[in-house]
Amino acid sequence: MIVVIACTACGKKGPPLPPLIKIPVAPAEMTAERRGSTVDLQFIVPATNTDGTRPANVERVDVYGVTGPTTLTEDDVLKLGTKVASIAVKAPRDPDATTEPDQPDEEVDPPEGQGLDQGAVAHVSEELSEQALTPVKPLRGAKGSKKPEAERATGPLLPPGPLPSRTYVGIGFSTRGRKGPMSTPVAVPLVPPPPAPAAPSVTYDEKAITVAWPAIAIDANAGAAANLLPSTPLGVSRPTLAYNVYEATVKLTKSALDEPTFTDSRLAWGEKRCYIVRTVEKVGEATVESDASPEVCTTPIDTFAPAAPKSLQAIASDGAITLIWEPNTERDLGGYIVLRGASESDLQPMMQEPITATTFKDDLAPGTRHVYAVRAVDKAGNVSALSNRAEETAR
Repeated sequence: MIVVIACTACGKKGPPLPPLIKIPVAPAEMTAERRGSTVDLQFIVPATNTDGTRPANVERVDVYGVTGPTTLTEDDVLKLGTKVASIAVKAPRDPDATTEPDQPDEEVDPPEGQGLDQGAVAHVSEELSEQALTPVKPLRGAKGSKKPEAERATGPLLPPGPLPSRTYVGIGFSTRGRKGPMSTPVAVPLVPPPPAPAAPSVTYDEKAITVAWPAIAIDANAGAAANLLPSTPLGVSRPTLAYNVYEATVKLTKSALDEPTFTDSRLAWGEKRCYIVRTVEKVGEATVESDASPEVCTTPIDTFAPAAPKSLQAIASDGAITLIWEPNTERDLGGYIVLRGASESDLQPMMQEPITATTFKDDLAPGTRHVYAVRAVDKAGNVSALSNRAEETAR
């Protein structure tokens, strides 16, 4: 009886447990790049919840920016920071109808409504206004708070203190306004941007487009008072400049270029290409880009003739002369035109349309003698110079 009573007690229902509140994970891969007075932000919209289920219970992602110490807490960012943008996200109809990480997505309804898809890449920009450049006053006792200006040690030979910066974070909010975890903070330095390059020059050949521009020279004493002698401050290194090349908003350079030239191998005849260049200055572990140079465009036109065919040979046989030559290597080669004449001075083409073969048989009466040459023709109609001449007599 004791055993039966114990088993009965084990099967008794207890009070219902509250449902697990689902909140989205933090926006991933948050990046911030400063270009002139604009900061371009990018992140991946949450697609899962903090418990690993999906789709994410997310309705929007808010992006905050704060100018001040980089050691502020999440509460400090929300209290002291400015909301830069609020990105709407497609949300699930029923936040509790989710699938586990190892289940297929077909088992639940997809998110719906206005906004970005979950898992999409979001782009946000902020213009650095006077307010955005003004540091906030850290909360009392906040980690990273600084001493008043008057208490700092100063002197003519001391290197400058920490550079001012602006920090950005992203936070996802559920359909009921509950916030998820904060993204990894990213910061940009708030120093004056380097000067923009002058308008680049754009040239091309049959293989690539070349973009070139005047190098930027930095004067270490620029902006110094007129009554001060030029100097080299101790502990201050000269800025190192490089360059990034863009087509509209797409960066073409994988890493910043040390030299003021760029080669674009994406050559396509008749396709317009436009380029801008930005100067890049490294500031600590971050970089600051200049405003854009003037945009310069070009539409490449194929006016480049292929190379003349090489190693033309004439081989006599009974009632014929057979020609052979080396194939051309141009990617846009259209074919070849064979020329024939009694002498080199009266060579005439033997066909109207180019042939693609690198051999040609000329049927002739025995004893007929001719001089031959070959031209290469590309698909744009450009014609090469004549190959070497070959002279032979049919047997």
